[in-house]
Amino acid sequence: MITLDLEKFLPAEPVVLFDLKDYLFMGLILKEKDFRAAMQQHDWTQYQGKNVAVACTADAIIPVWAYMLVAAHLQPYAVEVIYGTVDDLKNQVLMKNLQQLDVAEYADKRIVVKGCGEVSIPDRAYLEVTKKLRPVAKSIMYGEPCSTVPIFKKK
Repeated sequence: MITLDLEKFLPAEPVVLFDLKDYLFMGLILKEKDFRAAMQQHDWTQYQGKNVAVACTADAIIPVWAYMLVAAHLQPYAVEVIYGTVDDLKNQVLMKNLQQLDVAEYADKRIVVKGCGEVSIPDRAYLEVTKKLRPVAKSIMYGEPCSTVPIFKKK
């Protein structure tokens, strides 16, 4: 029996938020000239090896090009750059990592997908891992090895 812990598919690198609200004039408006100057002066090396979520937590209208400019500066340093919250980033990396799961090592095995961990895993991840493993697994269960809920059994 193999226990599969979905927490291991979460980002291994630090996750940070780049918030555009810090660059708004009077907390409301993004001025192109000032924003471009701030982006040129910003120390982008601080994002080396990190996952970065880019968002604006202020209630402001941000032009699309501003997100593009931030992404262009972040990409040489960050492991992953996404639009959204830190939770969005964690979920997106989790899903990406699950898609890369090599199912060959689970062929004809009994698998317990661990539940009740220390970190909240989105329901979507459990659905995706089931879809990925079902064609190869002998059986799939949810929970802990001592107390499982049967999900699938090959006939």
